[in-house]
Amino acid sequence: MTDTIAVGDILVDEGAPLPDSQLLRRESHSSGWAEVRNARSTFDKEVPEAGWTFFFMAGEIKATVFGFDKQKTLRTALARLIKTVKSQKCNSIEITAVRDHSFLKVPYVSVFAHPRHLQKGLVFSGQA
Repeated sequence: MTDTIAVGDILVDEGAPLPDSQLLRRESHSSGWAEVRNARSTFDKEVPEAGWTFFFMAGEIKATVFGFDKQKTLRTALARLIKTVKSQKCNSIEITAVRDHSFLKVPYVSVFAHPRHLQKGLVFSGQA
């Protein structure tokens, strides 16, 4: 299990189905979502070959959290992003940026992401 998040990471709801493929693997994350643990090019290739669609939702979302414990602030920011993604009826998230800042010597982290949705078929259903 890993709790780090980085640019390019794709996380999928643990309850969401994945296409039947030996190449698509996921690793549990403390958020209750799983990180897709294979090369991005493999993932992008395997999903359409299995007859599935990985929807990209327009509009980047952002969560900013203040705190001295970087891992805790990252987990909190990810939890906020996941809540937003679920409200959009999506089951995946792609991390696009992770930025460290400080304000009056108080550190904070901003995490940017795009909601994604993985499902079988070509028409967005908003269901897992």
